[in-house]
Amino acid sequence: MSTHDVPDVLIIGAGASGGVAAKHLAEEGLSVVILEQGNWVDQSDMPGLRPEYELLGSGPWHPNPNVRNRPEDYPVNLDDSAAVIGMFNGVGGSTVLYASCWCRAKPSDFRVRTLDGVADDWPLSYEELAPFYAQVELELGISGQPGNPAYPPGYAPPLPSLPINMAGRVMAQGMNKLGWHWWPGYNSIASRDHLHQKQCQRLGVCMYGCPEGAKGSSDVALIPDALAHGARLETGARVAQITLDEKGRASGAVYFKDGKEHFQPAKVVLVGANGVGTPRLLLMSESNRFPDGLANSSGLVGKRFMTHPFGTSVGLYEDDLEDWVGPTGEAIESMQFYETDASRGFVRGSKWHIIPSAGRPLGMINRFTMGEAGVADEPFWGEPFTDRMRSSVGHLIEWMIMPDDLPEETNFISLDRSMSDSDGLPAAKVTYVTSENTRRLVDWNLQRSLEAHEAAGATKAWITNRNNPSWHNMGTAKMGDDRETSVVDRWGRTHDVPNLYVIDGSQFPTATGVNPTATICALAKRTATFIANNRDQVVAW
Repeated sequence: MSTHDVPDVLIIGAGASGGVAAKHLAEEGLSVVILEQGNWVDQSDMPGLRPEYELLGSGPWHPNPNVRNRPEDYPVNLDDSAAVIGMFNGVGGSTVLYASCWCRAKPSDFRVRTLDGVADDWPLSYEELAPFYAQVELELGISGQPGNPAYPPGYAPPLPSLPINMAGRVMAQGMNKLGWHWWPGYNSIASRDHLHQKQCQRLGVCMYGCPEGAKGSSDVALIPDALAHGARLETGARVAQITLDEKGRASGAVYFKDGKEHFQPAKVVLVGANGVGTPRLLLMSESNRFPDGLANSSGLVGKRFMTHPFGTSVGLYEDDLEDWVGPTGEAIESMQFYETDASRGFVRGSKWHIIPSAGRPLGMINRFTMGEAGVADEPFWGEPFTDRMRSSVGHLIEWMIMPDDLPEETNFISLDRSMSDSDGLPAAKVTYVTSENTRRLVDWNLQRSLEAHEAAGATKAWITNRNNPSWHNMGTAKMGDDRETSVVDRWGRTHDVPNLYVIDGSQFPTATGVNPTATICALAKRTATFIANNRDQVVAW
């Protein structure tokens, strides 16, 4: 095969990072092929259009692939994990089902070792990443209010913030009484028509598919532009191995489609298969040159798995707050307790945000049956059930506490060869224990959230979840300057294979205390820009 027949870039995964990279590289004139193991999602098939959306969301559209169990999914062994994994395999990746919270990491997140003496500093700063945050915020139709004092000056989303629902306004008044920080939520949901996205109608079913096409998911906002500029997308393509040439450079990928084996050559390979799928693929790509997994001379591929084991608290209010009104992502957020205060007994902190909690009967039931402080023991059958639901639907406010989760090498992704997907490839195995620091962080913040409910006028408030899995998969191919203590460099390029890049949340040296999609997309944009600007050196074959 001549070099003219080999595409410049192969991207594995059509999710958030893959969509950002494919769009940018194709627009810059590079030839791009995307391999996605799932398929296109027809928006008309999404559960958000149906009254039984909660039931569908707990089965065929569940974030956990072990529950969803579609042919394009691979099993994940969770026997030794406190975290339940979430991801979606299809064009758009997990952005198809995510709540669309859009949160930049804060400057301190990049300097955890310097500031707090734990974990590691990132090899880049907030200031270096800020222009790339701004670029992807335009591409994904981010809505938000500029001027948030929790961030350095200059954070100005391209679209106005979505209206704050009544629940958010009531809680904002409570935060004002306490003198605590709050700000209108940032969401990758268009507050007015924007590029491929339509204006949000505030239906509040964002995690079950957006019937209006307002959500900035990769399949809506990114992939169409990549295809329009010449990128080729192969769906139903499950990658089994990244191959190497005789010089030790990545030469492409072996994949299965409809049970048949294929090979896709490329000059550069980018992996964006999420913090579980990416280490799984690298570990499956073992060879004589890399017997412990591709690009794994450091031994850190799969290690330092992080998630955001969040907590939630709920307050019951006398007034009807219409708290079902969307978006699902964030009504308001708070960074009041984000930075380290050693007197609290832990390091790092947490972002809080208000999420709609009513309008979802199954969710309502869970908030009572899983409640602490005696709530779960209250009568909840027959007439008490009817009375409880009548007095609660539309009367709840829920805080979600999103903690920083520090990396530990004892938390990791490995291969389980006793289980396999439909093509016979080994399952991923997650080994994860929630750290004592994360537990203390969540518990302390949950107690403060109860104080916020009281200040906002709740008649009752209780904790509904502690250390709940967030489905944020991070940290398993660490970024760093030292090849002995990291997998990729500051551009996402693996130290061991110069034309192999990791572009998803696997790169994160620390989890940060915010939802990771914004940082994943900004890093992918930065890597794609580096490749495009240096194509004469990078795209060599």
